Amino acid sequence: MQRYLLHTAVGLLMTVAPVGAQAPVTLAEKFDSAEPYRVELKVRLAGRLSLPVEQGKPPQVLPVQGSSSLTYDERALPKDDTQAGKVVRVYREVEFVRVLDGREQKAEVRPAVRRMVVLRSDKGKKAPFSPDGPLTWSEIDAVRTDIFSPALVSGLLPGKAVRPGDRWPASVGAVTELTDHETIEEGGLVVEFLSTVQLTGRNFAKLNVSGTVKGTTQDGPSRQKLDGVAYFDLEANRLTYLNLKGTHELLSSEGKVTGRIEGTFVMTRGPAGKTDDLSDTALKALDLRPGADNSLLLYDNPDLGVKFLYPRRWRAGLVQGKQLTVDESGGGGLLLTIEPPERVPGIDQYFTETKNFLKQQQWATLSTDIPLRVSDKPTRLDRFGMDVEVKKERVRLEYAVVSQAEGGVTAAARLPWNDREELGRDLDRILRTVVVTKQQQP
Repeated sequence: MQRYLLHTAVGLLMTVAPVGAQAPVTLAEKFDSAEPYRVELKVRLAGRLSLPVEQGKPPQVLPVQGSSSLTYDERALPKDDTQAGKVVRVYREVEFVRVLDGREQKAEVRPAVRRMVVLRSDKGKKAPFSPDGPLTWSEIDAVRTDIFSPALVSGLLPGKAVRPGDRWPASVGAVTELTDHETIEEGGLVVEFLSTVQLTGRNFAKLNVSGTVKGTTQDGPSRQKLDGVAYFDLEANRLTYLNLKGTHELLSSEGKVTGRIEGTFVMTRGPAGKTDDLSDTALKALDLRPGADNSLLLYDNPDLGVKFLYPRRWRAGLVQGKQLTVDESGGGGLLLTIEPPERVPGIDQYFTETKNFLKQQQWATLSTDIPLRVSDKPTRLDRFGMDVEVKKERVRLEYAVVSQAEGGVTAAARLPWNDREELGRDLDRILRTVVVTKQQQP
């Protein structure tokens, strides 16, 4: 559930008393990699979205509401050279629900991959992967807009001694974490030290966080207004509570409001409980650096009856009948056709059909690889390839037939010439992991 659609207060169920001496205090949190902490997030939203329709007709206005509840234990990790931040976390509770125009949408994270490493770039982009297995795109999307505590907390705190009444701007990183803006055009958030208070016998700095931010999210131009309260534990040196009420306005290119969503965002942070899965011993056995193997994605479509692994620069896309397209960001493409066992073609038949098709299209064939048996058990995989010229452009074409007990898959891929070797290795990863998961019917 996207945080920028959220935010308001659910009052603190604590007895609050002002501390007598309002002396300067240092508000700074150190993210010690040896000390895990627990994060609990609760989000509620409600509003209306205006969807564009045909030109000259009024937009379609749809009601939307949603909620999310996350609990995870997290531990800071040393940064990689190309990353601005890195943490490892284990999700203990994951609930996402959104209702758009009466249609309920849910998202979840499988228990087997709830331990994740999350990398944050200096531009605020977050890329999670699980050292325990491949994630699905929907799992990545579900946690993609989750907060990154080191950036948010450090960006809200001044990192120096301050007195009640002092004010300071939140960092761009903290604003990005709370609003999910990809670019910020104007405005920002201001933090004010209101007072030092005592909550259940402990001393806290009470802060106000507020402001208006205009910029661009993945949904386009928007304006967000946030206002709320935070508490910093002066004994533990930890930001323990943040409660924000917010309004997210979607804007047209002319700056008119096309949708408005109001909501609440509540974050509670404290010491982690028992975290054997985040211990030095547990993490030592894992590869916590992103690589070609541990960053693969899982495509699993039980309705279509097929699953496979694929690199992140590819995107599983459109399903039409028994066909699925998988597109690559640089222009490569793959078409998979799922067949019942009796209709899976032999590789020689597929080879002949392909040559005839290319001849009909008047594509110039520059070279041809003869059909080759790549593997026989447990999956039979046969392949061949061709270098062709299409409209004076040279491309690499790859073809394959996957045969299994439940059915088979024919594959046809087009790879841009300059990237053919690297994309060919990607294609090999995909084809070797294809599994037909249910009996295919004629």
